[in-house]
Amino acid sequence: MRDIVLVANPASSGFTGAGFRDVVNILTKSFAVTRIWPETAQQATEVATDAALRGVYAVVAMGGDGVVNRVANGIVDSPTALGIVPVGTTNVLARILGVPKKPRNAARALADAIPAPRAVARVTATIDNEERTSLATFNVGVGFDADVVEVAEKRPNAKLMFGSMHYARTAASKLFGAYGSKQPNLRVRHGDETFDGVTMLCQLHHTYTYFGRVPLRFGPGPFPGATAIVIEHLSPLTGADLAGRAAIRKPVDGIAGITKLDDVQHLIVEADPIAHVQTDGELLGAASRVHIAPDHDALSILIPR
Repeated sequence: MRDIVLVANPASSGFTGAGFRDVVNILTKSFAVTRIWPETAQQATEVATDAALRGVYAVVAMGGDGVVNRVANGIVDSPTALGIVPVGTTNVLARILGVPKKPRNAARALADAIPAPRAVARVTATIDNEERTSLATFNVGVGFDADVVEVAEKRPNAKLMFGSMHYARTAASKLFGAYGSKQPNLRVRHGDETFDGVTMLCQLHHTYTYFGRVPLRFGPGPFPGATAIVIEHLSPLTGADLAGRAAIRKPVDGIAGITKLDDVQHLIVEADPIAHVQTDGELLGAASRVHIAPDHDALSILIPR
């Protein structure tokens, strides 16, 4: 019987003790399960790293995108696969991969899921003159969306109670506040080209917005590499245009002041003054420089049949 480690986050919005017991009972029919409840995000990564070093078949993240990201960071560049049982607020990566929404069904799907490589991005951010490296499984943001995460995470209870609406409200507050008159402070380098903007968004898949289960599509997809947009000015009108296109599932092509970069292999963002950066909705901090490099073979994920 194959060994797996189940890393569960009881603080996730959809986590219940009964649901956890059901998931464990389902998984034990197909795997030898070690159950761990990490006390910190860093411990979740350390547990996953230890499992990968021991050659465990898979580490299953039971939680939201935060614990999925931490587990992915722990098993990157190893044969150990990532499994997902979604019990978070939005569960972006699980939705992208077609993982069943109900935890019990997601656990059942892991029994015959197929390990497959999925595109990720290695992100190196210079924060307080030190380089910090993180893995992104679906998106990276510098500027606006990272600022939204920074503010929203200060009220974790509101996140649990109101979910996506909490992020939507925070985003609207930012949009109608300082960003309405903000001048470009980012210099984005893509190959031999440079672009100035107030925010940069890079995604590996169609990313779900703050406004609920609606993807913000940069293009028709699927993407051969990463796809990014650089926004020169983020006015309420631009924000409304982006939200409207997300609602009708229309790509962002053609919006004035937004540059789309296809098939990104390397992307460098320099910020002056420094700007917040996030990966998969996890705030890394305020960085002066961010390097983003997609990698198609660094992470294996259990994909439902």
